[in-house]
Amino acid sequence: MNRKTQVHIEEFRAGFGAVFDARSPVEFERGHIPGTVNFPLFTDEERAEVGICYKEKGRDAAVEMGFDLVGPRLGEMVRTALTLAPEKTVRIYCARGGMRSRNVAWLLETSGFEVSVLEGGYKSYRRWVRDVVSRTRSINILGGLTGTGKTRVLKALQQQGEQVLDLEGLANHRGSSFGGLGMPDQPTTQHYENLIADRLDRHDAERQVWIESESGRVGRCWVPEELFAQMKIAPVVEIVRSLEERLDILTEMYGETGIEELVAATMRIEKNLGGERTKAAIDLIRGRNLHEASRIILDYYDRSYSGHLKRRPVSPRVLDITGLSDHEAATLLKKRAPSLLPSLSSRIIA
Repeated sequence: MNRKTQVHIEEFRAGFGAVFDARSPVEFERGHIPGTVNFPLFTDEERAEVGICYKEKGRDAAVEMGFDLVGPRLGEMVRTALTLAPEKTVRIYCARGGMRSRNVAWLLETSGFEVSVLEGGYKSYRRWVRDVVSRTRSINILGGLTGTGKTRVLKALQQQGEQVLDLEGLANHRGSSFGGLGMPDQPTTQHYENLIADRLDRHDAERQVWIESESGRVGRCWVPEELFAQMKIAPVVEIVRSLEERLDILTEMYGETGIEELVAATMRIEKNLGGERTKAAIDLIRGRNLHEASRIILDYYDRSYSGHLKRRPVSPRVLDITGLSDHEAATLLKKRAPSLLPSLSSRIIA
């Protein structure tokens, strides 16, 4: 393969054409460049076989085994590539930019494709991710009690042109015992970091970014430590709504969720909610009175959130959005933000 097809990460990301990940499916599932198509040279089992052969018999024997395994399906791989990239321009990476990506590139170049290979492979991409999430940013935190509609207000802010990082949306989780109900499967923490870096890199570094107040973990996904360290010291606007509005929002959010799923989620917080309250909430859920069940459950979450606020080094500024739609709340937040938050030029992030 011609050396000119080896490109650095920034050129690779800015390039044209489909992106193929030549690693095995299990490696791809663990984490990959967002938007990538898995185009494995080996299956998971084949990769394991070749690895054992390499350890026991050396590189040459492993290469020979690899050709034996892949040879019969080379034509199928080319046909698949044509379906995925009819314009015949592709970008390819493997674990370290080694034999797998080079061999797939050779096959496709021989078939008339224009190919570029990521120098250093996925490992170099992960170094780029660490760099992106470590960069100093002007962060505003949007806080508020459970049910105030923080995520909905964030989406409205984004529709109005603000930069937003939706940590819960990327994690497919709302960040509580009930947070995974009705949501797709969560990504691995590694892929979660990839998704976050991809979003952050699209932002203008000179502008502020709004992020919902979170703990260091969203479901099973951990927020990158480098980013979370900045979030912990960022200024906070706490939005507030009436209790009845919050109950209405929660009822709407979880109204279509299965009864047994709601019961199981409630049982997971029994230790903190208390036995009697847990039983009362479950009875209401089984009676399909989610509105009043939420009233009981909110007692625990309100106490938990209050404790979270007390641990922050900076007291939040409060904005009452009672009675406002999501769009109206976002408009008010944008209008009041200059007086509620320190100016961008005055911020110093340690």
